[in-house]
Amino acid sequence: MNDTGTPVISVNPVTLAAPDRGQDLQVRVTAPTTGGDLPVIVFSHGMTLGMDDYAPLAAFWAAHGFVVIQPTHLDSLGLAPDDPRTPLIWRIRTDDLTGILDRFDAIEAAVPGLAGRIDHERIAAAGHSWGAQTASTLVGARVVGADGTPGESMTDPRVRAAVLLCLPGTGGADLSPMALQYFPFMSPDFAELKTPSLIVAGDHDQSPLTVRGPDWFTDGFHLASGATDLLTLFGAEHGLGGIQGAHDTRTTDESPERVALVQRATLAYLRTTLGLDAVAWPEVRADLAASGDPLGRIDSK
Repeated sequence: MNDTGTPVISVNPVTLAAPDRGQDLQVRVTAPTTGGDLPVIVFSHGMTLGMDDYAPLAAFWAAHGFVVIQPTHLDSLGLAPDDPRTPLIWRIRTDDLTGILDRFDAIEAAVPGLAGRIDHERIAAAGHSWGAQTASTLVGARVVGADGTPGESMTDPRVRAAVLLCLPGTGGADLSPMALQYFPFMSPDFAELKTPSLIVAGDHDQSPLTVRGPDWFTDGFHLASGATDLLTLFGAEHGLGGIQGAHDTRTTDESPERVALVQRATLAYLRTTLGLDAVAWPEVRADLAASGDPLGRIDSK
């Protein structure tokens, strides 16, 4: 596998009818210009971002053989606080992802040259920050309700792997007062997260959502049986070096080297987990362990 990969095509917006959503769902599709039986990554963005962000990841994954589909969720479209959809936005986010999985045919038809090239059996969910929580619901995480019990499962059996970047940790007493007021649904239960998943966290990621430290973002690894591996980036904050791309000016820990590690590690994990390359992930683990000045470490179960 070369580092530059193959040329890619990126098309946006691809509009998918969503009558129950109030507004149609718009997505960006990024895909390699050649090849067939292409696996898919459905990617959920973080708060206030959208389908045009995370280009460093989307373009890299596509250049190395994946079709990447990125929706813009309603929370990035100026949804009013008194909008009846606002309390349910976390659930609508998950519906956005499952809606994409239901409409592969329409997506293929909207992208020149893509028809017939998607592998419908190799699908991964990925996301960053709030988007990581959204993606996690497709692989078994549930939201704990006000009564303290986990809500319904939204697991989608079509999703065979996940990459969860800066995944929010447990709720309740671990949430800050601000998070309790505005994001009470950031209270996950990881007991049923059984689909193979890679957790990526920064050891300097101090979030205003929690009263804990950066270890909050590792809860999913410790509590979910499906979370097979944890990549911890040394010195990284919430942007993990700048994975959101140039459109987001809030990155405080800009590091092309960290971004490159996230690119390579996530690609390798997905290629191995989806049965495309048995040695890709073991090689990344071995290379990082052998480095004299590593950018991070990988813990595996």
